[in-house]
Amino acid sequence: MPDKKVLVVDDEEDLTWSIAKHLSKDSDKYSLTTVNDGDKALDVLTQYPVDLVITDIRMPEISGLDLLLQIKENYPNTKVIIMTAYGSSEVQDEANRRGCFKYIEKPFEIKELRQLILSALQEKKGFDGQISDFNLSDLIQMNCLGRLTNALEVVNDNQRGIIYFKDGNIVHTELGSMEGEEAFYEIINWQGGEFSVNRNVTPPKESIMKGWQTLLLEGLRRSDERRNKAEGDDKKDKASQNKKVLLDRLVEQKGFKVVAVFDAEGFPVLSSTAKKDAAKISVADIAPLVTDLKDQISNIKEAMEMGREQDFSLAFENGNVYLRSFEKVNEYLLIVADQTVTQSLIRMEAKKLQKNFLDNN
Repeated sequence: MPDKKVLVVDDEEDLTWSIAKHLSKDSDKYSLTTVNDGDKALDVLTQYPVDLVITDIRMPEISGLDLLLQIKENYPNTKVIIMTAYGSSEVQDEANRRGCFKYIEKPFEIKELRQLILSALQEKKGFDGQISDFNLSDLIQMNCLGRLTNALEVVNDNQRGIIYFKDGNIVHTELGSMEGEEAFYEIINWQGGEFSVNRNVTPPKESIMKGWQTLLLEGLRRSDERRNKAEGDDKKDKASQNKKVLLDRLVEQKGFKVVAVFDAEGFPVLSSTAKKDAAKISVADIAPLVTDLKDQISNIKEAMEMGREQDFSLAFENGNVYLRSFEKVNEYLLIVADQTVTQSLIRMEAKKLQKNFLDNN
């Protein structure tokens, strides 16, 4: 007898009979059980481990959503395929890519279901996520695909939101003083929390007119955008930290007083000052002077048609001031050193900084 066990749940007896008949050819690969309601499905799950459940989403008493939630809680290693007559190819692709379950749209070819079953049983780590990875977008899809009338209450930290469904459409969302689409988009961006499903709750009003597929895909797009932005900000923060380390190391060398990077408008982006000079030199105070100096250099360049400026050095009795343009990133570098540091050493260190800065962008 095969080790793998598959359970099919649908309230249409003709359909479960047809599925059992056509899938009997795979009896050497898995054993198949069919039932016609959610209660019987739960009875089967208590008797022996089931590798895969295939369930209709819209059933009396215990819906496919209720069944999925109980599987999530009590049988986290059981995979789930949802059968529904209310899908769309775009949302189906998105669900199969993101979610903890896959779904197949009725009417389907039996060979399509057969291949989905065989693939599911061969995958060792579940689909694109175990049922234990059940997330909010999955819950929303289930309510919509099942054409349910529910209120989905979601709590995240101290925030409480409610998404109202009417015959499978998302018709109203509340989040504090927010409501409608923007409240929905905010809730779907939450990365964690707790939820409860209140069945057969009538929405107090209808503030959302978009179809659920459009609404859900837009919410997921915004979620991706926000996550990518956060990842980009983390990357920028790490790059900035790396650059700051380079500046700190330079002022630790003997004779270097100040090293700073300014943006195109003359505001200091990063800076570091030698400890012994910190009380005497303020980068914020000298920033306007440095900006004026850079402007004067640009004026000389244009008046004399000298081309793009690269670097500029000023030598004084007690030290050196050096400016270098980081043209590719639209920034420029200031180095202040005492008379013990040669201009050739300053220029060499500036070139090294420029290369490292470009590498960290």
